[in-house]
Amino acid sequence: MARISPACNLVTMLSIDGGGIRGIIPGTTLAFLESKFQEHDGENARIADYFDLIAGTSTGGLVTTMLTAPNENNRPLFTAKDINNFYLENSPLIFPQTAKSMVWGPIRSFFGAIAGPKYNGKFLRSKVQELLGETRLHQTLTNVLIPAFDIKLLQPTMFTTHEAKINVLKNPLLSDICISTSAAPTYLPAHYFQIKDDNGNSRDFDLIDGGVAANNPSQLALSHISMELKMKNPKFYPIKPMDCSKYLVISLGTGIAQHEEKFNATLAAKWGMVQWLYNQGSPPLIDSFMQASSDVVDINMSILFQSLNSEKNYLRIQDDTLTGDAASVDIATTDNLLNLVKIGNELLKKPVTKMNLETGKHEELTGEGTNEEALSRFAKILCNERRKRQGKSLLS
Repeated sequence: MARISPACNLVTMLSIDGGGIRGIIPGTTLAFLESKFQEHDGENARIADYFDLIAGTSTGGLVTTMLTAPNENNRPLFTAKDINNFYLENSPLIFPQTAKSMVWGPIRSFFGAIAGPKYNGKFLRSKVQELLGETRLHQTLTNVLIPAFDIKLLQPTMFTTHEAKINVLKNPLLSDICISTSAAPTYLPAHYFQIKDDNGNSRDFDLIDGGVAANNPSQLALSHISMELKMKNPKFYPIKPMDCSKYLVISLGTGIAQHEEKFNATLAAKWGMVQWLYNQGSPPLIDSFMQASSDVVDINMSILFQSLNSEKNYLRIQDDTLTGDAASVDIATTDNLLNLVKIGNELLKKPVTKMNLETGKHEELTGEGTNEEALSRFAKILCNERRKRQGKSLLS
């Protein structure tokens, strides 16, 4: 059920940003989207059944894996509605918030910015290894793209199902990919692993968080599909590269704090290395380049689809009003986690927005309704596309 047959009329893509515990926000959106699929196609419908490619960075990479890794019945390991339960249960263990750490947290974080990562990452590693076992990239139930960054080579590393199926040295364990793409600098340790083939060849990977390369991986997803089309991948015949009228992209952000205006140039002008790595409870340098990455991609994607008269084929859902603990990637207190669930539910009720290129803020798109309504429209299109490929009658 998870693999869609060829002869496609649309190439469908889902993209999920990085953002630590804020993965709860797109998790809420995905639960709603999957529920719409189930309304049309029954309770066994899953996100992986409807997208030709799912791309995810960092926490988005974890979500991508949960949605596409096979269980013992060759169906997705997690339903979309289970994603937030995973975060609520495991985030406090990945990012422990003990009473002692809450008291000494600012001091420890200050010295941690110099001495080493804030968290040891042991629980995250053991958890993903327990869940994924020996499952490898080529086994995902639909095609995925998960970026990481090779700190030794100083270049991005893209893990894709397409490449994993043809090259053993690009077919790592899914657990290694998850640990790597989520290894955020200053928060979690870098990850090393090696792949060997049957001929004695090997490849080393020295990886950190994919957000260093692409915190919003939607443009990478588009480029990857364009390359597959150029190479005449029969699954996508007869669509041509960069025919945006034949692309459908849903891009999910994890929330940002643009309205908070926490820092300014007067303050930053006096900062040295330590202040850039730790200031008011967060690392401004890391926050800045990861958010810049997400916004630049959103701007480019929006302009591309508009310029090719296909703006209704691209949906970006993002909340730019986070403040305080909600804007953090690691404050995994019960109150904050539940608040993120609330923010995710409220985001569904908010109007569809587009980024203002002058202010960087998201403004309502008149006539497009709420995010919930837009997802419902996209769900119907995706269900129609799936039924066409299966040779079934269309939805009314």
